[in-house]
Amino acid sequence: MDSVTKSYFENLEAKDKDIQIEAYNNIIAATKEEVDWAYEVWDQLKGWLTDTDNHRRSRAAQFLAGLAKSDPEKRIVGDFSALWEVTRDPKFVTARHSLQSIWKVGLAGKEQKEMVINHIVDRFQNGADEKHYTLIRFDMIQGLKNLYDVLKEEEIKQLAMDLIETEEDIKYRKKYMTVWK
Repeated sequence: MDSVTKSYFENLEAKDKDIQIEAYNNIIAATKEEVDWAYEVWDQLKGWLTDTDNHRRSRAAQFLAGLAKSDPEKRIVGDFSALWEVTRDPKFVTARHSLQSIWKVGLAGKEQKEMVINHIVDRFQNGADEKHYTLIRFDMIQGLKNLYDVLKEEEIKQLAMDLIETEEDIKYRKKYMTVWK
């Protein structure tokens, strides 16, 4: 890992919030492409998934989701359940930020894509008792759209349409459809 990237990870712990935000944004930007330093931070980030600090949990989930494409050993497959758990975090903003990033795991390969899609489908179909469930559903549909936009696989779009059709409330069905317009 180069010294600049290393400083970003160090600056996540800075006292100055502006420095933290800048570091976070730079790491997110870096993970949009494949990187050669994923395993240098992997175990630390995995540990952060259960940290007492919700900011660390959120960052770890977002960073690991982005780093999945830089994971030739497919560690994300074994670590996915811990990552998915953060999408159910007691702190809703942490859960939501994690859920909004989880689709990136699907960019890492066929197995990872199927894993993400299967979790989204299961939760869409079986999570109606969750607090803020319509927002969670919206985020999952948006995640499928993001995955579709990158991969251009019609099956992903069709799956999203099928899920949207299962929504009984017309108002929410229309809201979910706005993602695909």
